[in-house]
Amino acid sequence: MAERISLRDYQRDLAERLRNAERAGGASKLGILVGGENWLVDLGDAGEVIPVPPISAVPLTRPWFKGVANIRGNLCSVVDFPAFLGGSPAAPTDQRRLLLVSERFRLAAALLIDRSLGLHNAAGLRSVATGATAAWVKAEYEDGEGRRWKELDLPQLVQHPDFLSVGM
Repeated sequence: MAERISLRDYQRDLAERLRNAERAGGASKLGILVGGENWLVDLGDAGEVIPVPPISAVPLTRPWFKGVANIRGNLCSVVDFPAFLGGSPAAPTDQRRLLLVSERFRLAAALLIDRSLGLHNAAGLRSVATGATAAWVKAEYEDGEGRRWKELDLPQLVQHPDFLSVGM
């Protein structure tokens, strides 16, 4: 059984790993699983990744708009990211997480994702040609094991009309 650690210890360890990655010169990205696809998110664009709290549905919204959640006393819009991308909704498992959008965007929003995959060093990725993609796909890569990764352009996503139009 895995050893349980406190949230404070986890955050301290994560901060130390981020500092070490910066010193090593590798550009670390957060890896997430969305609808069976691997995605990378710039750490400066992501606020944090948290377990999914209760979400209150909002009537007359698009099917991918899950509703609002109370995150430390602030209401936050929750978008089911796999469903937004045209796939099946995020599976209701204990691995499901909310990826909070960085406060620098001044948008209280979160992406519901299938799970967090941890930090990944972008230096070991090889750029691959992409077909026609959405404005919020910055690039596509392949890692040393042949896995494909899409890089999420979160600034583009959060200002895109499709993302902002949650009403029916």
